[in-house]
Amino acid sequence: MSGEIVVGTRGSRLALWQTQWVLDRLRERWPGLTCRVRTIKTKGDKLLDVALAKIGDKGLFTKELEQALLAGEIDLAVHSMKDLPTGLPDGLTLAAVCPREFPGDALVSRDGRTLEALPPGARVGTSSLRRTAQLLHHRPDLEMVPVRGNVPTRLTKLQTENLDALVLAWAGLRRLGLENRVTERLPFEVCLPAVGQGAIGVEIRAGDERVRAMVAPLNDPATEAAVRAERSFLKRLGGGCQVPVAALGRVEGDVLALEGLVATPDGRRLLRASLSGSCGDPEGLGIRLAEELLARGGEEILQEVRERQP
Repeated sequence: MSGEIVVGTRGSRLALWQTQWVLDRLRERWPGLTCRVRTIKTKGDKLLDVALAKIGDKGLFTKELEQALLAGEIDLAVHSMKDLPTGLPDGLTLAAVCPREFPGDALVSRDGRTLEALPPGARVGTSSLRRTAQLLHHRPDLEMVPVRGNVPTRLTKLQTENLDALVLAWAGLRRLGLENRVTERLPFEVCLPAVGQGAIGVEIRAGDERVRAMVAPLNDPATEAAVRAERSFLKRLGGGCQVPVAALGRVEGDVLALEGLVATPDGRRLLRASLSGSCGDPEGLGIRLAEELLARGGEEILQEVRERQP
């Protein structure tokens, strides 16, 4: 397959790395293909001095890319799956979910101390309510400090904001060659990841069969099943950046195991559960797990969180 395609992406180092990874795979599969990259700034890239939970999360890092897709200005958009809302605009579809990096979080501390070794009252930076809730549930003594910006910016703030540690996605650090900065990878028992974390998604126009055929070989069925279950779980709960929700799907053979949680932002109330099912029905598994948590008190937690929102 030959010709030219225009690929849309955000302009951060991590977004460009992920886009380059997709382009390399496309060129390996289709040597005659010409790829042109268009960088697009999203609302989330512009509002760097406001906490994510206060902005709202409907397409914060994706809407402008999707608008360009619908307008025919680009042929595909490369996303971090954790940024992609569970409901896609009419006319767009997810053509591939690429093989996943380790999906968990990592602690980067100023003096090499692990999470357990941080002193009482240690200042820990993160932009995520999900991380904040889980870390406070595990260590209520910590002082959680809002920190936004791309990965290099946040690493700089470890020093400039007088922080003891940062919590970041392992995948972003790994992809930027910054693994040497990691003090420890946080166990899932302490911090379950964001829905879709560590996976790259490729979004296209629903009727564009040419681009769909180009992108299809990039899809990883195991990652796709896990992420679809996580996204279904999140959608049923109605969560996002404004609600501390986490989930992780893992595939072994034909079995898909899904673990999820919902919590209050202060971490005082946290519900966690897991279910297993068939890889053939990931959405059904996500819905069942969400409904189990809702029945066990998750609805009350979600209502409490919504009432606190401005």
